[in-house]
Amino acid sequence: MVSLSRVAFVTFGVIHGANAWGALGHATVAYVAQHYMSSEAAKWAQTVLNDTSDSYLANIASWADKYRLTDEGKWSAPLHYIDAMDDPPKSCNVDYERDCPDEGCSISAIANYTQRVGNRKLSSPDTAEALKFLVHIIGDLVQPLHDENYKVGGNEIKVTFDNYTDNLHSDWDTYMPVKLVGGSSLEDAQGWAESLVHEIKAGSYKKQAKSWTKGDDIGNTIKTATRWAADANAYVCTVVMPDGAAALQTGDLYPTYYNSAIGTIEIQVAKGGYRLANWLNQIYKEKIAHQHGGKFGKGPRDAAPEPEFVREPREPRQMSRENLARAAMGGSCCTSGREHRH
Repeated sequence: MVSLSRVAFVTFGVIHGANAWGALGHATVAYVAQHYMSSEAAKWAQTVLNDTSDSYLANIASWADKYRLTDEGKWSAPLHYIDAMDDPPKSCNVDYERDCPDEGCSISAIANYTQRVGNRKLSSPDTAEALKFLVHIIGDLVQPLHDENYKVGGNEIKVTFDNYTDNLHSDWDTYMPVKLVGGSSLEDAQGWAESLVHEIKAGSYKKQAKSWTKGDDIGNTIKTATRWAADANAYVCTVVMPDGAAALQTGDLYPTYYNSAIGTIEIQVAKGGYRLANWLNQIYKEKIAHQHGGKFGKGPRDAAPEPEFVREPREPRQMSRENLARAAMGGSCCTSGREHRH
């Protein structure tokens, strides 16, 4: 049983500057998910989001990043990552009890919003908020540096990529994916998603795709999400910095490092979308359809228990040293201040 203190969220002023995958990656995760949503689950999600377009998940995929940068939403910043207190490249591992602080983390957020999105007593806006958080944070979790503490998830590793000076986290979030795809619009994301879906259906991911969701259980969200985080975190040792951070600071990361990393970026985005669809399909099947007499939009409205986890204003607690470092960044750690090297 997970204690409430681990999943309750504290209102305090911290801004994390990383947008995992950037707008391109998050929208691509969403488009992949839309392809694998059941028709019933898709209709439910469209109703919750009041969006019947063919971009109903992609349109809100980056909402949580925008929200956390507002005064109203800055409390949610820690929900975008979990700081694995491991020792890359010697060892990479995620331990929920060790790594998720009182202010919350991505894993506790998935537990919270999985419970909330299926609760019939929530208002329509709160249900929509829960779904928006799930779409975004499940995408966050597959970015390896969003599951790593070292150098504040790579934000403090200064590097050069494609003649620009920036940091390793921002390259994984944004610059390497955009280099691959050539843009960051919804159309770019949709095209990238189509290529990833092809790989899942008939290409290099076909034999492994089912393993990405094996054992996923909305009844045990902490265990499931921790497994997802550990899967991504393992790449920190094998792909992100296999020879340590210093080895990445001796030259331009393009093209040699980029070529070694871009395949991992692609498979992680594919995993994010495939898992998101399976997760939402489970939520619909096990929580929503049952409440509607077997089909969304029909049947009696059953009574639901009070939400187990709720966001409440609380007295600020001592923030972890990682979140203190992020607060000091002022929300501009990753995608600004880039300098071109002539």
